[in-house]
Amino acid sequence: MSLLPQIIWPIGSYLLGSIPFGLLLAHCKGIALRKHGSGNIGATNVARVMGKGWGLLTLAADLAKGLLPVLGCIWVMAGAADIDLWIAFTGLGAVMGHCYSIFFRFRGGKGVATASGVFLGVCPFAVGVAVFTFIVVLKKWGYVSVGSLSVALFMPILMHFFCPAYELELMAWGITFVIWIRHRDNIKRLIEGKEKDWKRESRVSNSH
Repeated sequence: MSLLPQIIWPIGSYLLGSIPFGLLLAHCKGIALRKHGSGNIGATNVARVMGKGWGLLTLAADLAKGLLPVLGCIWVMAGAADIDLWIAFTGLGAVMGHCYSIFFRFRGGKGVATASGVFLGVCPFAVGVAVFTFIVVLKKWGYVSVGSLSVALFMPILMHFFCPAYELELMAWGITFVIWIRHRDNIKRLIEGKEKDWKRESRVSNSH
């Protein structure tokens, strides 16, 4: 049996994940996103530079990059013995595309929103717990990066309990590794006490 139909999913998810929606939206408004805020092309920096509405639009687009390929793979390959393996490859492909875009010289975002879309398609209940955890961490410490890193580390554990398939658990650990690598500058700033506080930024923006 040819592997071409299965291979199409991870390749397609990588290409879709590679589309830098935040960068494109900023370009439409004449903003060089890489030169503003943190320089990142994800939803957090879009919201910081362009406003919360644009940030939410970027979040939805980046989330869809992970969700749609996974749902497509689940639907087309329903009943296949190795479906979990190809779901894992598809999900990881979407996150890798977002973080290392072929259209952006293998640069990209941090992968959190796209990873959330992947997990939403695979294990929605785990995502609900993860979102609650993110909100609690964000309210307590005020750093989006701390919330993202905490949830990324927590997600493989949630997958183990709610969606126990070793292929999907390995996918979760792989995504966690990528997200932590992509947040290395944030980790450095946190250690140095220079990371941007979302709550303080919100107060400043609301005062203008």
